[in-house]
Amino acid sequence: MINILAVIPARYDSQRFPGKPLVMIGDRPMVQWVYEAAKQCLSFSQVVVATDSQLVVECVQKFGGLVEMTSSTHLSGTDRVAEVATRYPEAIAVANVQGDQPFVKPEMLTQLVAPYLNTETKLPDMTTLACPLDYQTGYTDANVVKVLCDRHNRAIYFSRSPIPYFRNSVPAPVFHHLGLYAFRRDFLAEYAKLTPTPLEECEALEQLRVLEHGYAIQVCHTQVPTLEINTPEDLKQAQSLIAQGVIP
Repeated sequence: MINILAVIPARYDSQRFPGKPLVMIGDRPMVQWVYEAAKQCLSFSQVVVATDSQLVVECVQKFGGLVEMTSSTHLSGTDRVAEVATRYPEAIAVANVQGDQPFVKPEMLTQLVAPYLNTETKLPDMTTLACPLDYQTGYTDANVVKVLCDRHNRAIYFSRSPIPYFRNSVPAPVFHHLGLYAFRRDFLAEYAKLTPTPLEECEALEQLRVLEHGYAIQVCHTQVPTLEINTPEDLKQAQSLIAQGVIP
């Protein structure tokens, strides 16, 4: 089996939503939802939660998950993932499974790492996931990140703005970007050394750092987005979905 490590960064002291990994959704804390979904993905050799909080460590250990402590100085979840990846030199690829996506599906994670499962082709530096864009609700929504792709499904640009500008009414390769990433392990170590870039800081989109430094991101595709929990309002929506039986 090809060795692919899945790391779930779980920061307790989130600026927008402190304690977010441990909020209850139904009968389980959010970090458990994400962990159990990742464990169901047969493409992963190992799944580990990465955190700098003892509270998160205790929570993960309580439900029987694997968890590792990381530095408290990391500025991003990817930096936390990169630290854990150094402890798994046998992995050829590392997936960053965001800890705020409790309803992520195992098949989505398989789609994310699919390019690393074929060792007969050159392994990409990095992959990410996208789905069809709902133009009516998402095109002008700054909370919906758009990604433009080239003819080889490589990212050209990510933006919160409505891109591209449709001067002519023709189909365009623009998709709804989902915040899931995977990396070739050696590239992840290189990525952690890259300096922040102007477009990244302007849009507040970390993945633009990769493009600005001249690296490529392969965009993999799935059918539908999943709810991200970034605010207490998002949590209420998630709890409502559980109460309605939309999410088992």
